[in-house]
Amino acid sequence: MQFTVAIDGPAAAGKGTISKAVAAHFGFAHLDTGLLYRAVGARVLGGDEAIFAAQSLAVSDLEQSNLRTNEVAHAASEIAVIPEVRAALLEFQRSFSARDGGAVLDGRDIGTVICPDADVKLFVTASAQVRAARRFQEFSQTGVETSLSEVLADVIARDKRDSERATAPLVAALDAVLIDTSDLTIEAATARAVAAIEAALQTQA
Repeated sequence: MQFTVAIDGPAAAGKGTISKAVAAHFGFAHLDTGLLYRAVGARVLGGDEAIFAAQSLAVSDLEQSNLRTNEVAHAASEIAVIPEVRAALLEFQRSFSARDGGAVLDGRDIGTVICPDADVKLFVTASAQVRAARRFQEFSQTGVETSLSEVLADVIARDKRDSERATAPLVAALDAVLIDTSDLTIEAATARAVAAIEAALQTQA
């Protein structure tokens, strides 16, 4: 069975956590597409040229321990505006989405560009202030030295960059189910996602 779930949204909205929970619930494969861009960003920081890094990306690149750092996140967002980088990673993502047994992909343009015909599209969001507080807490727990104001400024700048880029901007698909996690627990947000997917599965039964 092929069944594709596309989950989009800005940084720290909770889409990654929800995507993993949904994939586990239904037994679907999961791909954090942001890791592809982070892996390319990490290689660029290491001296590689962006397009070459994207075209030669290996599975081992997705397993590097530094992919969740703020520096790599910055680099990922910057190289994500390069059309040739996006094109190089497009086929990988589409191939994953078509695998048997179901697939969940989360990112920023899954429902609009990568998988416009996905069986279910979700757009997970939250206010910039809430997302910054979440990211700041993550950084504090991992020993990253920064301030809440710096994290908020970074979140706002990244939102602007992601939503205004000419190629595949961050925007909710017209037929996406909106889940605002600003005032939701992760359990409640996941329950809404599961309900939307179950409804779609029932229509195909």
